[in-house]
Amino acid sequence: MHSFRSFVRRQLLGALGGLGGLGAALCLAAAPLAHAQGYPSKPVKLVVPYPPGGPTDIVARVVAQKLSEQTGQQFIVDNRPGAGGNTGAELVARSAPDGYTLLIATTAHAINPSLFKNLGYKLTKDLAPVSLLTSGPLVIVANPALPAKNVAELIALAKARPGQLNFASSGNGQSTHLAAELFASMAGVKMTHIPYKGSAPALTDVMGGQAQLMFDTMLSAMPHVKGGKLKALAVTSSKRSPAAPDLPTVAESGLPGYEAIAWNGLLAPAGTPPEAIARLSAELKKALALPEVKDKFEAQGFAAAWNTPEAFGGFMNAEVEKWAQVVKVSGATVD
Repeated sequence: MHSFRSFVRRQLLGALGGLGGLGAALCLAAAPLAHAQGYPSKPVKLVVPYPPGGPTDIVARVVAQKLSEQTGQQFIVDNRPGAGGNTGAELVARSAPDGYTLLIATTAHAINPSLFKNLGYKLTKDLAPVSLLTSGPLVIVANPALPAKNVAELIALAKARPGQLNFASSGNGQSTHLAAELFASMAGVKMTHIPYKGSAPALTDVMGGQAQLMFDTMLSAMPHVKGGKLKALAVTSSKRSPAAPDLPTVAESGLPGYEAIAWNGLLAPAGTPPEAIARLSAELKKALALPEVKDKFEAQGFAAAWNTPEAFGGFMNAEVEKWAQVVKVSGATVD
């Protein structure tokens, strides 16, 4: 009898052990689902690698507000300017890959790998794509006295005066510089670059006649166009901007195939759980489709531009390759 009871006890314990193993397996299988449902469970930091008040900061704050409302957790903007956007990018690249420290990236981050020799991070290796947030054109603005009313006349003028036209930029290697270099390369003209420390002083000198033209963001430049201090020739996107529908594109007005856009996107540290990336992607899709968000971005000269992590990764790779060629041809260097 005693041996029979021992036998029964062993069988029961074995069965319970099997059920325990099954339970453990089920728990492991459910872990990603629990993570997806539970993320975010604490505040999330959105690192903006530029000072407060600029276009990227404005985009980040709109996105942070909507994500906070939708998820019930605070998305906090953390401005970390420096080194052409690299200070903030390196901070995020070295952060824990848990979805709680994210980067608002820009066109500059696609330019910087070919511009800086010793970056403290690798864009496509150390950071994972989540989604594009916005895209929008630059606008070619000129001193009202410049004898060119459109892109075709600007190209003709630059060919007639090689090296004599000066264009301003917000700094060496910035999109405002390289968009002009791409234009000059495709048009077969030579213009002289004058770098400034920011758009404001550059635009001031274009208005004053020290430089003749500039490729700048619509947010910075269009108020001066509306005030009559600058004239706008074209936008640099492949399609006209809803913010200035009467302005032609560069491509349609004298330089087919030209495109240079300013964009903002969301990146996470490489290794961030796929479930967290998926949740962020889904919430961004909802937020960027909201009419009030679209209106706020349009007021900055941007369009809301959600895409999948895979599509955004492909987009970034293409941007890195494109701007590497422009940097090489232009010989651009950092300040």
